[in-house]
Order: sequence, then structure tokens, then C-alpha cells
Amino acid sequence: MVEAASGSTVPRRQLGRHLRELRNRARLTVRAASTALEWSDQKIWRIETGQTSMRSLDVEAMCRAYGADAELTMGLMGLAKETKNRGWWHAYGDVIPEGFDLFIGLEGAAASLRQYIKDLVPGLVQTEDYARALIREGTHDVDRDEIERRVHVRMARQELLTRVTSPPTLELALGEAVLRQPVGGGEVMARQLHRLAETMELPNVSLRVVPFAAGLHYGLVSGPFTLLRFPVNGDGQPMEPPTVYMEGFTGDLYLDKPQEIERYDQAFTSIWRAALDHKGTQNILRQAAKEFSR
Repeated sequence: MVEAASGSTVPRRQLGRHLRELRNRARLTVRAASTALEWSDQKIWRIETGQTSMRSLDVEAMCRAYGADAELTMGLMGLAKETKNRGWWHAYGDVIPEGFDLFIGLEGAAASLRQYIKDLVPGLVQTEDYARALIREGTHDVDRDEIERRVHVRMARQELLTRVTSPPTLELALGEAVLRQPVGGGEVMARQLHRLAETMELPNVSLRVVPFAAGLHYGLVSGPFTLLRFPVNGDGQPMEPPTVYMEGFTGDLYLDKPQEIERYDQAFTSIWRAALDHKGTQNILRQAAKEFSR
């Protein structure tokens, strides 16, 4: 069962932002900070982007180098201890691509997701057979057991959509090409398309298909992306800033500047307008499934 908690992802990101703000306030470049601490630039970058857990002693050293007061230093040292907490996915760290654990944690902590995908069914709504075909194609050098473990991770991620405690809302816009790519063969695709139709009936999921007939739309310019928003705390502020995630073949990209979030929010709204409505999406899914079943 996937937990609502995000493991160490959120505290790692929070600590990284605090330390980045302290470094900027001290008017130190990453190179100057790494020189003062006798660390690599890469280590500073990984800390500030929340990609690694931290020891309290390392946080204390950074706070000292940045001129933080004792009270703030103690608070950040306490936050560092929370970065050691482990999410369910850490047991599969050997089969999760480097850096993707950060996204899994954010996904599990999100209150809402807006996602546009143009070519392939996204992991949150894949069937086992579809996932297996994709993973097998992308990992020619791994054995069957490892492929199955990767499939298991993908299936475990999906439980967040039906979890009892605060399941996130998902708005999913799929390009029509997703329905036409014969991943795994006709039978696999037919079952996958039926799964998409079933997923549409979840109370927290809205799914729409952007047909080829829509012509030029914003998604063809923006490319695939996921916009995540997070629950608010007791002060009415988000526990994490909204974040745009884009998966790359050689590395992933995270954006969280307000103007970036606004631009991708507008992009998704435009894509959603270009999509078929609920009934139209159901019809095109059923028709595509019939074609693959022949």
C-alpha cells in the first residue's frame, strides 16, 4: 500500500530551499560556498535541489559558513533529521532511475496533478502488461526479475489514486497518438484502453483525449509535463510550492518559479479546452479498443 507521506522528499526540498536562501543572503556563489566548505559544486547543487538527505553536522557547517544565527541553525539541523525518513519506494532504489525517486515523493505528497502526455500512457494509469512492454523495450540489458520489480514499482505508484487518505485529484490530457501506438500488441492495447475508460470513472480523476482533429494546440509547443500542487498547512500556505516536472531522456527538469507555474497552468487550460469532453473521450477510447481487438 502506498502511503500518503512522501518519505524524505518534502523535508529535503524544504531544507534545500532554506540553505539556498541563506547562501544567497550571504552573497556567496555555489563555487564560493563549495570552496569554503571543501565540497564539490555538485554536492551543493544536490543539497539545494533536495536530491539528497543530510547529516545535522553538515547543515551546521553550512549555516556557520553562511552566517546563520543559532536559533535558525538548530531548526535546520532538526529538519535535516527528517530527510532521513524513507518512503516505500526506497526498497526499490536499485531499479528506480537516478533522480526519479524525487518525483515519486512529490507525486505522493501532491494534492492535485495536471498532466499532459502526447505519445504514451503515463505510469499512473498503465496496465501491468503495457508497463512491462515499455520497460522491456527501454531496458534490453536487464533480466526478467528486474523488469518485474520495475513493473511492481509502477503498479505500487498507482495506489495513490485510490488510497483512503486524501487521494490527489488528477486531470489527465492525452494526445490521440497515445491511443494509436500499439505498445505490446493489439490485445495489450485494447486492455490498456479499457483501463483508461475505467479510470475516468474514479471520482478524483478527469481524463480527456486531445484528438488529431484539434490541429495545432499548446501541447504541441510545450511538450509533455506534469504540474503538481500540494496541500496547505495550518497557515493556509502550500507545504511545497507548485512544481512542474518534465521527464527527459538524459535528465529530468523541475520548475517552481511563479511565472513558470503560471505559464504551464495556462498551457494546460488551453490543452484541456482543445480536448474532447467526457463522453467524446469515452467514445474514442471504446472505438480505439475495438480496432485493436480485431
